[in-house]
Amino acid sequence: MKYLLSLLVMISCTVCRAQEKEKWRFLLEPYAMFPNMQGTTGLGNLPDASVDEDPSDIFSNLKIGAMLYAEAKKGKWSISSDLLYMDLNMDITSKNGIISGESDAKQLGWELAVLRKVLPWLEAGIGAQLNSIESGLDIVVNTAGGPSPQSKKITETWVDPTIIARLTYPLEKKWNVLFRGNVGGFGIGSDFSWQIQLYGGYRFSPLFQISAGYRAIGLDYETGSGNDRFLYDMVSFGPVVRFGFNF
Repeated sequence: MKYLLSLLVMISCTVCRAQEKEKWRFLLEPYAMFPNMQGTTGLGNLPDASVDEDPSDIFSNLKIGAMLYAEAKKGKWSISSDLLYMDLNMDITSKNGIISGESDAKQLGWELAVLRKVLPWLEAGIGAQLNSIESGLDIVVNTAGGPSPQSKKITETWVDPTIIARLTYPLEKKWNVLFRGNVGGFGIGSDFSWQIQLYGGYRFSPLFQISAGYRAIGLDYETGSGNDRFLYDMVSFGPVVRFGFNF
């Protein structure tokens, strides 16, 4: 992964040198996501736990959350950072011998990317997605001897290389539509990771803009065996509202 990060740094430096005569433009965009989460988590020798949470469940159990997108643009090149952090509790669905329980999850996702405009409406590039998840399970399992409480906590950190495409289409006056798609992992970090984002936006002034849309994030990651096994196969999806500040 250090080679991928080095490549991103080299490309960024090339961008800076190639576009010295043009001015940098910056976008700072805090945003809020109202996610559903569906998937499976597995820790050690415990039975795999199924998660199916809607936004009301998640926000009622959310301890802290932070989401921030930042972008620097010059000429045909863009360098972006997308940071997402959530600390939450999730109820476990009764399945695979589990009677009841809950999962604690601290999830950090941070993407660094470099994009280049290849058509007036299309940009393509590469990125690196850092994922760090601290997952804990407290469950009651149905055994031959009756209900048995069990618990486990594991932290895993990995980096996914990603391929990115972004389409931006201006509408009347200050309106625009944006689509961004990622695929990554490829067995280097996750077995497979992906993202889809679709937004409609309005720019009120040279400084301020707002957009709303939908985002889906998929991670399929598994490592280790026996007591050290870690499984995180989850899709998070839901509406998003973004508040942009241009400099």
